[in-house]
Amino acid sequence: MVATILRYGIIGVGMMGREHLMNLYHLKSEGVAVVCIADPHIPSQKYAQKLAESFDWALQVFAGHKQLLESGLCDVVVVSTPNMTHYEILMDIINHPKPHHVLVEKPLCTNVSDCKKVINAAKARSDMLVQVGLEYRYMPPVAKLIDIVKEGALGKVKMVSIREHRFPFLVKVDNWNRFNCNTGGTLVEKCCHFFDLMRLFIGANPVRVMASGAMDLNHRDEVYDGRVPDIIDNAYVIVEFDNGCRGMLDLCMFAEGGKNEQEISVVGDIGKGESLVPESIVRWGTRAEGRNGVQTLLADDKRIKYDGLHHGSSYLEHLQFLSAVRARGEQAPVVGLHDGLVSVAIGVAAQLSIQKGRSVAIEEVMHEQLLQSTKS
Repeated sequence: MVATILRYGIIGVGMMGREHLMNLYHLKSEGVAVVCIADPHIPSQKYAQKLAESFDWALQVFAGHKQLLESGLCDVVVVSTPNMTHYEILMDIINHPKPHHVLVEKPLCTNVSDCKKVINAAKARSDMLVQVGLEYRYMPPVAKLIDIVKEGALGKVKMVSIREHRFPFLVKVDNWNRFNCNTGGTLVEKCCHFFDLMRLFIGANPVRVMASGAMDLNHRDEVYDGRVPDIIDNAYVIVEFDNGCRGMLDLCMFAEGGKNEQEISVVGDIGKGESLVPESIVRWGTRAEGRNGVQTLLADDKRIKYDGLHHGSSYLEHLQFLSAVRARGEQAPVVGLHDGLVSVAIGVAAQLSIQKGRSVAIEEVMHEQLLQSTKS
């Protein structure tokens, strides 16, 4: 029996905010309750209220995040607002007198400069935990492949290949996700997940990025307030790491005609592993045993009570973050602010590489004066 209820507030209750609401409801037995929400969009407020009412949760509703923070109603805040608002909201949370633990949706911010400012501000708040929502590492087949790599079954990792072939970006409130200035660019908004996984599998830091991409099919016939969307819908990205390893991303957002959205391959000096999502299949084998020695399993996680939009990964993300919060400073979040920064930096470098037609060093995008060139 949980002694105290941990009170959550959700800032931004669009599609992803309501997904967090659903996940937290399924963690009710762990002693959590969502008590308040903040969102200026009235229809989103009403959708969230109706959902919460079905859980017998009465929500206090605020039009903005500042009112929610001033209310003092919650201990933990989930930030699931449009990307371009993350910086201001995070700084307001960090600078608020009352400490609030924070789970912020990816990307941490839309550019490196803002990420670094958030990190510097958070250093002064030892009474707060901040976790970044890079939850793909929790998907059962991905988590199993991570374990296989950590156990040394593949030897020393040399190459990581990630293919995401999927549907176009969904419709969001006011179509904010149609423009680079709001999202940070497709390779920041969508692909920070995969750059985080590359770094996790390889166990090293990125040094250089080369990318080629374009807006070939999606959203070209859309116009919003006289503007045509500018987000790319396909790309190849190569990331070089400081230990000599390489990662490659193959992204296509007009490729619905396949069984899997994500196919991950990790190759070491003695073996190879693969993870398929959503089939949830994991395969691995060694060079010595060849094709006949390949092992296959169907990955699952019995802890998951709600699959949701991301195959149970958001549930496990909340479960881990709840554990860190309840540990009262004895346990750090698994995905910290530095992880969020590096995943954004790789995405920014990839966007800049496409724009400039050249390779981009991570060192370049870590310098604030060069960031403006990524925003045109």
